[in-house]
Amino acid sequence: MLNRFMLIVVFVPLAIILIALAVANRELVSFTLDPFNPGNPALTLTLPLFIFLFLALAIGMIVGSMATWVRQGHYRKLARQRGAEAENLRQSISRAPAAPQGPTLPKPTN
Repeated sequence: MLNRFMLIVVFVPLAIILIALAVANRELVSFTLDPFNPGNPALTLTLPLFIFLFLALAIGMIVGSMATWVRQGHYRKLARQRGAEAENLRQSISRAPAAPQGPTLPKPTN
């Protein structure tokens, strides 16, 4: 149910906006990597503007995801260490001999 809600509320309007953006920006533009000789055909790419916009969006998402992953590395390392420590404690408890049963306390009465 939540997946369908997300699809309808978020992704459908986003898709409509992206399609409208692509239709409105379908003019050919030149992208050059040579700032000193902009007319150099070897380093110039001519594509519709919306392709450059989508590429910039995709590159931004990838760079942002990588930055988040690197920044959260400390927490992943800490989780691995604590998981290993918990596993060591589980193993030491399972190997320990059973404690002798001592006297039990009486149950409280009302």
